[in-house]
Amino acid sequence: MSPRNPPPQPAAPLPTRRIGSLTVGAQGLGCLGLSEFYGPVDPATAAAVIRRALDLGVTLLDTADVYGHGANEELIGKAIAGRRDEAVISTKFGVVRPGPGVGTGVRGDAAYVRESCEASLSRLGVDHIDLFTLTRLDRDVPVEETVGALAELKTAGKIREFGLSEVGAETLARAHAVAPVAALQTEWSLWSRSIERELVDASRRLGIAIVPYAPLGRGFLAGAVRSADELGEGDFRRFGLPRFAPDNLAANLPLADRLTALAGELGTTAARLALAWLHHRGPDVIPVPGTGSPSHLDENASAATLGLTAADLAAIEAAVPSAEVHGARWNEQSLTYIEE
Repeated sequence: MSPRNPPPQPAAPLPTRRIGSLTVGAQGLGCLGLSEFYGPVDPATAAAVIRRALDLGVTLLDTADVYGHGANEELIGKAIAGRRDEAVISTKFGVVRPGPGVGTGVRGDAAYVRESCEASLSRLGVDHIDLFTLTRLDRDVPVEETVGALAELKTAGKIREFGLSEVGAETLARAHAVAPVAALQTEWSLWSRSIERELVDASRRLGIAIVPYAPLGRGFLAGAVRSADELGEGDFRRFGLPRFAPDNLAANLPLADRLTALAGELGTTAARLALAWLHHRGPDVIPVPGTGSPSHLDENASAATLGLTAADLAAIEAAVPSAEVHGARWNEQSLTYIEE
């Protein structure tokens, strides 16, 4: 293969995609890391990243009520002041997180749906949420109850569309039978491909957009993590993600190395290749990579228009075969809230 792709210098807004009635940039911005979990980010820099995203046409801003215990929603609300019409706010609810850690449970009952929506609207400082998503399924509450409450919020104009995250194909179909689900958010990347067993086809049969989170393997696929010792004490990859445990990370490094080498042959970066691979999975796929760096944001955004041939795509998958990934994508506790 010969280099043919120029360095990432996005000069024009991204192409657009559809999530139900919403028009969004082909790639969004995951905002989790702008508030916590991966280490400190200067608030002014975080706000600059969000505004730069809008400049690039990265309009889908993905957050959740538990990110920074609400601080992330407040950050987004302030950062988009005067630019609300350019932003498509996607926030999530359902995880109960009274303290540190990733949460202690999930609630999807109708009362909590309404309560969460009002709280998010207040923190964001907006009169409606564009995409409101159940983060994890509440196994003690029928999904029909949750979706019924979401549909009522949509009718009331509190939200424009709603989605589900990390649910199985059967749950997705049951939910969609109550009211149209606009988006499925789940982990999808070169090293997390379980969605391809059933969920991709199930989503497409129902006309549901797919919003992959952690499309860069939480920095691993971009070559950003070489050792567990590089992760700060507060970095949740240390305690929440087995793939970053020292032995697993060491065993996984050849995957990142092969992807980086292939990117060099193609005249681009590993991050762009990993994201472009997802973009080539279909026009209904809108990844939401996160970053706290304006320059990395530009690099990521440019992947949406990176041309790849069938041979390139095959080479990318050969570089990171899913069978060679060591470690589960979440720890045992977190996996109990995920349907696969």
